[in-house]
Amino acid sequence: MAARGGKVAGSRVGRVIDSSRRPLAVFDLDNTLADTAHRQRFLERKPRDWDAFFAAAPQDPPIPEGIALVLESAEECEVVYLTGRPERCRRDTLDWLAAQGLPEGRVHMRRNDDRRPARRTKLEILKRLAGARKIQVLVDDDELVCEDAERAGFTVVRARWTAPSAALKTAQEREGRT
Repeated sequence: MAARGGKVAGSRVGRVIDSSRRPLAVFDLDNTLADTAHRQRFLERKPRDWDAFFAAAPQDPPIPEGIALVLESAEECEVVYLTGRPERCRRDTLDWLAAQGLPEGRVHMRRNDDRRPARRTKLEILKRLAGARKIQVLVDDDELVCEDAERAGFTVVRARWTAPSAALKTAQEREGRT
């Protein structure tokens, strides 16, 4: 249920859904595709070291279950990546995705100055995407994102293949950082 390796054209808000185009499979990155355990230590400090946390992202090991699901999804869907990472991490993020052999696709990132909770920013983008294309599935590890997406009518797969991180949850919901 995801996308092939070709570049993906951007969608516009308010466009009519084109049923001849493949549906979207939307994937989170951190703790869904990329294992962030090795960089959690930067969030457990006071003050949190955000620069070091994001600088270590290129060394994230891939999560086999998530990678397999992206590749399987790519057979039926176009893959889109939806992350709470700030825009300043785009180059490292694109390089990481390519290094894992994942399908190319649009990567939606948080604006550098956006500190809203992940569940708000991600749901806003999901709704915008759904205005132009059918969303087959959202795959995310954040329970609050998953709950809000389900309430909004999206099909969700909870990425429960890594241990939950209290520091990351706080960062996502209270500090709007990832």
